Amino acid sequence: MANPNVLVILTDDQGWGDLSIHGNTNLDTPNVDSIAQDGVLFNRFYVCPVCAPTRAEFLTGRYHLRGQVHGVTEGAERLCLREKTIADTFKAAGYSTGAFGKWHNGTQHPYHPNARGFDEFFGFCSGHWGHYFDAEVEHNGRFTRGKGYLPDEITDRAIDFMATNAGLSQPFFCYLPFNIPHTPFQVPNRFYEKFRNSSIEMKATNPEHEDVERTRSALALCENIDWNVGRLLAKLDQLGVAEDTIIFYFGDNGPNGARWNGGMKGTKGSTDEGGVRVPGLMRWTKQIQPGTVIEEIAGGIDLLPTLADMADVEVLSEKPLDGCSLKPLLINKTMNWSDRMIFTHQRNAISVRNQQFRLDAKGKLYDMLTDPGQTRDVSDDFPEMQDVLTKAVDEWCAEVLPIQDDRPFSVGYWESTPLPARDGVPHGGIRRSAKAPNCSYFTNWTKTRESITWDVIVGTEDNYEAIVYYACPAEDIGAIVELSFNGKTVRGQVTEPHDPPLVGEVEDLFPRGSESLVKDFKQLTLGTIHMVSGRGTLTLRALDIPGSQVMDVRRVMLIKKEE
Repeated sequence: MANPNVLVILTDDQGWGDLSIHGNTNLDTPNVDSIAQDGVLFNRFYVCPVCAPTRAEFLTGRYHLRGQVHGVTEGAERLCLREKTIADTFKAAGYSTGAFGKWHNGTQHPYHPNARGFDEFFGFCSGHWGHYFDAEVEHNGRFTRGKGYLPDEITDRAIDFMATNAGLSQPFFCYLPFNIPHTPFQVPNRFYEKFRNSSIEMKATNPEHEDVERTRSALALCENIDWNVGRLLAKLDQLGVAEDTIIFYFGDNGPNGARWNGGMKGTKGSTDEGGVRVPGLMRWTKQIQPGTVIEEIAGGIDLLPTLADMADVEVLSEKPLDGCSLKPLLINKTMNWSDRMIFTHQRNAISVRNQQFRLDAKGKLYDMLTDPGQTRDVSDDFPEMQDVLTKAVDEWCAEVLPIQDDRPFSVGYWESTPLPARDGVPHGGIRRSAKAPNCSYFTNWTKTRESITWDVIVGTEDNYEAIVYYACPAEDIGAIVELSFNGKTVRGQVTEPHDPPLVGEVEDLFPRGSESLVKDFKQLTLGTIHMVSGRGTLTLRALDIPGSQVMDVRRVMLIKKEE
């Protein structure tokens, strides 16, 4: 039998309760629901409390800490280069590989998706984006301007990728990580109209924490996902490859806010059940019986071994996997499945789940089969289990902690290297445009003693064209800036005004939290700087400031000069 195609759909901040198949009557998700109805529903499917660690575990089949992923920004989201990815595995088996959407496991080569096994990439590498309409995106490492609503466009790209490869001799591996319902809550009006004045009948576990307007906004984004999933399923039918395609749909963490989630405790960021139990749906009509329900615990960490096993391809990783193949549960209906433990880590809060119990980060034990809200500590009722799980957590921590991460940002491993504000460090009064670094820019640069630095390692000694993406009003042009690295410098002057408006707020259905509003930035070419191999501090500073400020800075781009 020929190898099947694979389509993996990952949503961003969609909780277990954000699907109608799980009983939520506040919204309708018939297309997503159909994946389970025509295949299998994993009733207890687990990931990490936040997004980059979940993505790392999906990509590697190994706990995120093994791959040095221990945060969501400023370099902590980068997947260690020693790790092989699921795309490496399928590409080595002859698959065409493509990723479309939010990457969030490294920006610069060799951390970039095009260097981690994906032939094709369209989307963004950051942890979140500040505007979803006509957004700035990357296509195979080059920045471009998207058209329309970003989740729709990445779906279009995934559809085109599947259509291009469906008629070829090799199968495809298509990864579609949506950027929603992560904030900011933006969606075409036709999806929000249904919810504008809707009654939210099913409430959050702690309803006093729920903001109904926020819930309405999030659910509108979830229904856009469902519409796009419907387009994907229809395209597979049209291409005649639906039966030959494995589909897996899951979320990256619990819901981003208090809304209905089956009575579970915790939301995004929590190591409790509600923070890590997410949708897990799978379809392969040739092999999986429709309407199958899997009660055994499973998780994103199992997807690499499971998909490789079902597609009959060899796992490329030489490191032992923490996940396991779920194929025996899906195909063989094994009755001898051993109990297991799935560990959860977030900022040194550790929780562990087995089939019946969860030991929370404070060492309290809960019977999850009878108490999903984790309201009663049953440690005294099950002291042996409490001891077993406590010892298991201690042993796991000894194996994966502490994290040793002193990695600089890599330059010169591809033809161009972006160094966004997210990865830089402001000095003096310079500040970020918003609390969350991911899509921020630097502003309030007013003094010559202030600077912006990046800790970098240059992989290839060469001459590099240095470009600063800037914004500056007409009354403040004229500043002279210098970029330096290990004794070499290049200078330039801000001679052209560029003062675009901030965008994003008008499209927000609900006031955004920590994400920056965005604007367009103009390129200021400083000239050529010679950079030697090795580690050092890349520094951007001002030599003269004739106006009230230097400029706002979105990123520095370093491009290898052609001979």
